Order: sequence, then C-alpha cells, then structure tokens
Amino acid sequence: MFSYFYKTDSLFPIIMKSGKFYSSDPWLDPFKSIIESRYNKCLQKEQHLAGSKTLCEFAMGHHFYGLHRAVDGWVFREWAPNASRIYIKGVFNGWKEKDEYLMERINVYGDWEIKLPSEALHHGDLYKLSVHWEGGKGERIPSYANRVIQDEKTKIFSTQVWVPDESYKWQNKDFRAPETVPVIYEAHIGMATAEEKLGTFSEFTENVLPRIIRAGYNTIQLMAIQEHPFYGSFGYHVSSFFAASSRFGTPEDLKELIDRAHSSGIRVIMDLVHSHSVKNVNEGLGLFDGNPGQYFHAGNRRNHIAWDSLCFDYGKDSVIHFLLSNCRYWLEEYKFDGFRFDGVTSMIYYNHGLEKSFTSYDEYFDGGQDEDALIYLFLANKMIHSFKPGALTIAEEMSGMPGLAADNARKGYGFDFRLSMGVPDIWIKLIKEIPDENWDVGYLMHELTQHRPEEKIVSYCESHDQALVGDKTLIFRMLDAEMYTGMAKSHHSFTMDRGIALHKMIRLITFSTAGGGYLNFMGNEFGHPEWIDFPREGNNWSYKYARRQWHLAENRDLKYCYLAKFDSQMIRLHNEFRVLDDPYVNRIYENNYDKVMAFARGEFLFVFNFHPVTSFTDYGIPVKGKYKVFIDSDNPEFGGFDRIDRKAFYSSINKAERPSLNMPFYLYLYLPSRTALVFRKEKIKRATDI
Repeated sequence: MFSYFYKTDSLFPIIMKSGKFYSSDPWLDPFKSIIESRYNKCLQKEQHLAGSKTLCEFAMGHHFYGLHRAVDGWVFREWAPNASRIYIKGVFNGWKEKDEYLMERINVYGDWEIKLPSEALHHGDLYKLSVHWEGGKGERIPSYANRVIQDEKTKIFSTQVWVPDESYKWQNKDFRAPETVPVIYEAHIGMATAEEKLGTFSEFTENVLPRIIRAGYNTIQLMAIQEHPFYGSFGYHVSSFFAASSRFGTPEDLKELIDRAHSSGIRVIMDLVHSHSVKNVNEGLGLFDGNPGQYFHAGNRRNHIAWDSLCFDYGKDSVIHFLLSNCRYWLEEYKFDGFRFDGVTSMIYYNHGLEKSFTSYDEYFDGGQDEDALIYLFLANKMIHSFKPGALTIAEEMSGMPGLAADNARKGYGFDFRLSMGVPDIWIKLIKEIPDENWDVGYLMHELTQHRPEEKIVSYCESHDQALVGDKTLIFRMLDAEMYTGMAKSHHSFTMDRGIALHKMIRLITFSTAGGGYLNFMGNEFGHPEWIDFPREGNNWSYKYARRQWHLAENRDLKYCYLAKFDSQMIRLHNEFRVLDDPYVNRIYENNYDKVMAFARGEFLFVFNFHPVTSFTDYGIPVKGKYKVFIDSDNPEFGGFDRIDRKAFYSSINKAERPSLNMPFYLYLYLPSRTALVFRKEKIKRATDI
C-alpha cells in the first residue's frame, strides 16, 4: 500500500561529463556497434562538408544567397540547378521579364547571380523570381528571402526589399542568459492579445513581456516566427525559412522584442521547423526550379502522410547547407538564444513514428531510422553550440531515441533537453478516464520522473497542443460548462472546487519533478477558458478563439487570479532558489491507499495529498529536520480553504521507545484533502531544533 524510500532515489544518475552516453544504460550493450557506426557517419559528414574549416564557416548560405548590398549596387544569388532561365521581376520593372533583369548561371553547381545598380531597387520594393525550366516555368519567392509580405486584397505573397535607413541598434549585443535550466513561457505572437485580431511583435513587447517578467519565467519560446502562408497552421507549414512572419510586424519589431527580453535577463528561443515544409508551390520550395527533388524526397517519401506537407531529404549536402545556414541566421541576425526543434520524431523515423509504441529497444535500431536526419541533427546541434555557446536546443521527440539529448562529445546527437511529451498524455488519461480516488500515486511519480539516464527533459502539463480546438485544456476537462458560470469567487461547487485544487496540484508536481526544465503555454497558468481556433471558413473567419483574455487573470472577482498567483509563487521556487538546477528528486514516501506522496528536492520538501475527501491529522513523513511552509495550495490567496497553519515551524520527531534501534525521524503533518504543501528546511543551529 505504501513505500518508504530510505535511500536517495535520484531523478537520474550522476551524469557523466565524459565518455560514451550508452555506458550508463546496459540495455544498449547489444546496439553499441550501431551507435558507434552512426556516430562515425556524423563525423564523416562533418569532415566532408566543412573540410579544414568549421561547421559555422560552412553554415553561411545566407551571406551568399539572396539579396545583398554590394559596393556599387546590389547582388542577388539563387540556387536552382534545374533552372534554364531566371528573371527578377517586380514593381521596378512592371512585373515583366526583361533582359536587364535576367540572371546568369555562374557554376555547374546551379548558382545564379545578377548585379544591379543602386537605383534599380529601393527599400520596400516588391519582387519575385520567374524561374524557367525545361517544360515549364513559375513565379517563386527566393529561397533565402528575409522579408515576405502578403497583399491584403489579392492574398498573394511577394518578397520585399528590406533595407531601412538605419539598422536596428542592439542594446544587448552580447547577452548571455543566466546559467540555469529553462522555465519556459511558450507564446504565439498573433494570439497574444485580448482583442479579436492579429497581435503584433510590438504589442507583445509592451503588453505581454511585462507579464512574463512579473511571473518569473526565464525563457520565452516563440512560435510561428518563420513565414507561413496559412495562419491557422500555427506556424508549422513554413514557406520562407529565413523570413520572420510579416503578419506580426517588421524585423526591427522582432529584434526589439528580443532585445527587451534580454534586458530583463530572459532568453528567447524559437520554435524552429526543419521537420517538413509547406506544399505551396508559389510561396514555398516544393517545386522551386521544376525539380520536385531539389530540397525534398522524390517518390513515396516526398509527402508527409499525416501533416500534408513535404519531407526534406537530409541526405543531400545542399539541404544540410540550407538548414544549417538557417540555424545560424536566426542566432546571428535576431540574436535568438536557441531553438525548440519541431517534429524530431517525424524526422528520424521513416514512418514518422506514427502508430509506434516504442516499448522495445529494437525499435531504435531496426533499420527504420533515417540516419541522414540523425546526422543532420548532430551537425545542427554542434554548429549551434559552437556559434553561440550557451544556446539551448530542445527536441520535440516522443520516442526516447537513445543519445538524442546527450552531448556530442559523449557520442550523442547534442540536444540540451528533450520535451517530456508523455506527461500531458498521462494527465489527460487520469482526468478523462480515472476518478482521482483511483489514481495510483506510485505510477504517477514513476511517469513524472522517468527518462533516459543520459538526458535532461523539459516537463509540462499541457502545451499549445492540448489547447487546440478538438482537444481540451486540463481545467476545461475538469470544469467543463462551469468555466462559463462558476469562476466568480463567490461560487462553490464540487466540480469547481475539485478543478481549482487539482489545477494547482498538477502544475506543482509536474514542475517540481521536472528532470531539467519546465514549460507552460501562455494563459494556461491562470486556467484560460475555451480552446484555440484560428480564423477559418468554418467559424466565419473569426478571431474570437485565437486570442488570450489576459483581463480575466486581473479581475479580482474571478478565480483566474488565484491560479495566476499560485503559478508565480511556484515559479519563484526556481527563480529564487534554483530548485530545478538540482538534478535529484529524492522520493521519500508514497501511500497509494491514502493518495499521499512526499519527495525532496534541494532544501525543499514536497508533500501531496491527492485524496478527494480524506484529510489526515498527524500524518508521519519519514524525514529529519525543521521545516516551515513555503507554499500551501490551500492558501486563500490561491483559492484554497485555509486549513494549514503557515506560520508554524514543523520539527521531526523520533518516537522510538529505544533510540538505539536507530528508528527514523518523522515529520507529523496535517494534510488536508486535495492539497499540496512545500516546506523549506530550516538551518539547524543546535540539536534541540530538530
């Protein structure tokens, strides 16, 4: 029924600073030769691409391709090996194919170039390429375009010359984030406004950034930055990989957002989409020079069967060059502090990881893995960390591929963290299918803390995925219709009180057991009502559900402010005490019958009573020391019922009749039902303080 953990039960073993990552996992012994072979292929590809130079020097495509100012005018270059002719056409030549705007092929590799006088182009001019190939032609957005805008009337996308009179003046040129794990606020610029419209970079900087600062998050993860034709794709169907989406504002607006975040010590990472690309021909790369295999697989590997998109061919040197240059570009031009790589599972398996359970180690080494994709990820991480030491890379990966989040030097693929994608599924399953009086706290603790021994993870209860229309956030699942009728502070019901209590407990236990970092999607911290539904024909192109109602958390008559305040207090645990930097979660006690669990992290003791109705008096937790309440989820400030004495000191007691038996000390506590308590251990000055 219950378990004591007298020995330290760490979240993960001591992480080796050197050696091979697989040495810490005996289950990988049969696969050592495959791991070594893959690692050697990574090194061979690096040598092949960089030669005597570095990967950073190799990843400079954005300095060569695209439009650049030259000493005596402009130079524009494009890579299109299958093209027979390429014209630049735009407002400056009446959108006509004219000989003076005909590009010249300059090598057998397929590079094209044109030099134009200074007066030929001006800031703000719109243009495209007219690419000809044997048997066809088409208008194209340049592959390295750094500014793409959409005409409001025609909805057609064009490249825009972007050379403002004054370049952005960075206030924090050499920002270095604090050396601590990320506590991430996941945000989408367009819907980060309470108004029924598109939000902008500038509005985010003025209105949302201060909220994030006050809440204590140290990292912002921005979604949908790369240009995408369809707003409702959430930014995951990218067309122009080097262009910040113009629907949110100008490049300078984005730079100011990042600069202002840096001024407050907050790192900004980007949701980077290198796992696939939009199918759109006119806006994207799908048939850029008439050859469907220029960037992507040809044949049956071309189309992503689940995402209706195109799959990059990571085996091509030109594709690796394009993507590595893209990584460097965002670090260099916008001073991003790293990336969350989208869809890594999809990249590294031929079947995209679909309908796979990954219950056997064989599934990581059975030949179903795209080693070209693994090689690319190795090179990307190595280049990113070399170009910007301290940059973060996070893999959105659900299979648990061994070595993915191990350092390159330990023969891993180099990600700093992996998203713990199974945790939200656990919470949804528990809330949706199992009454909380039947929750297995031992199983819950195991699921929250398990991960590969060599990796660090970012844990989360829910992200944007769980907030989309067709799904439900955790609080929406628990409160359902009462979200609309019961959030007034004066209202109480079984459903409402349960939902408010569990919302706090779920977030606290997920945060405090995280094996690295923590993530929250904007608004979820205060229980944002309703779902996310982007403007579409089915909802009459409405923005009603593609926004965040920040005013709800500021309304002192509503319970949203309880949840927001609790979240800030929870984040304070790391902000002030670096709780998540301590890699160890010491499991102390679990009683499945009582639904009580206790564990320690650093100087803090966490005690949870998940029992829906039973409160316990003088409940013994086997720890030694003197403690004081730091967080009490039952605090009225957080919407609780004030059943705990938060001013008292709690000292452990040895009740053994014969002390020589060395019986353990116990902390005897009052544990109200559905309550979480965080105690801070007091420094002991004398033996009688115990």
